[in-house]
Amino acid sequence: MIDIRSLTKIFKSGGDVVRAVDAVDLQVREQEFFVLLGLSGSGKTTLLRCIAGLEKPEVGEIKLGDETVSAPERGIFVPVEDRALGMVFQSYAVWPHMTVFQNVAFPLANGKRRLARGKIRERVMGALELVQLAALADRPVPFLSGGQQQRVALARALAVEPKVLLMDEPLSNLDARLREEVRDEIRLLATKLSITVLYVTHDQVEAMALADRIAVMSGGKILQIGAPQELYDGPRDRRVGDFLGAMNAFEGSVQSDGRVKLDVGVLDCVLPNGAKDVIVAIRPEDVAVSRECSRASNEFAAELVSKTFLGDVTVYNLSIGGTRLRGKTTQADVTLVPGSKAHVRLPADRLKIFTK
Repeated sequence: MIDIRSLTKIFKSGGDVVRAVDAVDLQVREQEFFVLLGLSGSGKTTLLRCIAGLEKPEVGEIKLGDETVSAPERGIFVPVEDRALGMVFQSYAVWPHMTVFQNVAFPLANGKRRLARGKIRERVMGALELVQLAALADRPVPFLSGGQQQRVALARALAVEPKVLLMDEPLSNLDARLREEVRDEIRLLATKLSITVLYVTHDQVEAMALADRIAVMSGGKILQIGAPQELYDGPRDRRVGDFLGAMNAFEGSVQSDGRVKLDVGVLDCVLPNGAKDVIVAIRPEDVAVSRECSRASNEFAAELVSKTFLGDVTVYNLSIGGTRLRGKTTQADVTLVPGSKAHVRLPADRLKIFTK
């Protein structure tokens, strides 16, 4: 559905040149919910704006379905209004002097492909039904909550029956509980309508909850693409691993016997070919903590520094000979209290190895 080849977008400011999107290749499948994930300045929003036609890239090609909509080298640039896209912005971008109905109807009544009045009403009410706002069609927009205003923006994007729905941080202005509620509604709608969605966010939890696949971006480049669990369990780059959740990380060197020497001790693990200096990482929930020694490999004596109960999980802060690490469990040992001696095991199959 979306096919991007060698896309590059450059911004110039005085003598500075910023490659906001740097030779990106990306394919989004039909009916896929695809998320661009990265920190501010990673290039994710610029990439989305290039697809929308709001930015003109210097190099590369963009295809939507079978149509090439941008190819600078061939002089092709299809304007935004001709790309058959829907877009939902970070700000609600609703008109405060209009009703809910008028906001959703605006692109249908004033766009390039204007519809008959009866058809407009049918489209608008259908879109409002989808976002559960049909009963509020005649209400002025300022009288809506933030979540309702974002639903209006979503209904307006859906009313044009787009080939692709583009969403740029649409939930960032909502409070945490409402963000989760609207997030779930967006995912259900995408499935119900069998629509292709390209979604931008900096929130890793949001990305993993929504996406079929995620592209993690940094410095204008895509670091890795994959399904949420694939990226979480098997990051190929430390930046991907760090971005998708907390990790304990230790610098180490490979010994002649193929084991890794760390400050905490020696580890057995599977190493990349030719690795010498590495970073060994493990997620807190993969750290096994016990009062008893199991005599298994990769087990070390430790001290429990602190213990924090968070409802569904308990977090252990531990020290192995002065080296700190964090563990996390859903089945806390009530006999383990701060100051207790413990044993920490780092299972070899849960370790993530990054070359330095």
